[in-house]
Amino acid sequence: MSPRPDKSKERKVQILDAAANVFEEKGIQKTRMDDIVEKSGLSKGTLYWYFKSKDEIILGIFDNFISKEIKELETLVSSDESSSARISTYTERIILDMIKLLRFPSISFEFLSIAFRSKYIQKAFKRFLADHMEILVPIIQQGVESGEFKEIDATEAAIAIGAVFEGTIALWVYDKNLIDTERHVRSGIKFLVDGFKL
Repeated sequence: MSPRPDKSKERKVQILDAAANVFEEKGIQKTRMDDIVEKSGLSKGTLYWYFKSKDEIILGIFDNFISKEIKELETLVSSDESSSARISTYTERIILDMIKLLRFPSISFEFLSIAFRSKYIQKAFKRFLADHMEILVPIIQQGVESGEFKEIDATEAAIAIGAVFEGTIALWVYDKNLIDTERHVRSGIKFLVDGFKL
């Protein structure tokens, strides 16, 4: 008799997809766990088996949208490519995450508002930022040491790159007709990296 397939990953995806849809419809604050149970088609016991609270579901969605590729991105630090080429690869991969996130714009910005009030969610955002700094800072520093980039502070430069992503998304919220998130992130990063070069 063959072993039963592991359904845990499938169930988690089912719950997170249902939660993302309910959050988009009702807002994170107004959504109850019962709403997610109803949308997912699973029992309340099954939901609580995988996620003990709404905060855990929020973090699960956040990880799904943004943090999945961190291990793959870490390989850029040891790549033989130039620093500017690696920053370009990094940019393209983060743009893919950004596109997924912007399919649910109200969730994206409610995440931020919740982060101001919830230490639990703040911790996740802090981890996310630290993970990305651990990738970008060494890449930029290697560019300085190789002579590709001028003498710049790698941490300050990495924060500026992050600000291009976050700032472009904020501008997109203000005026979706003016801002093309993919194009303006690429051009903003290019302006920065060109300024890093000797």
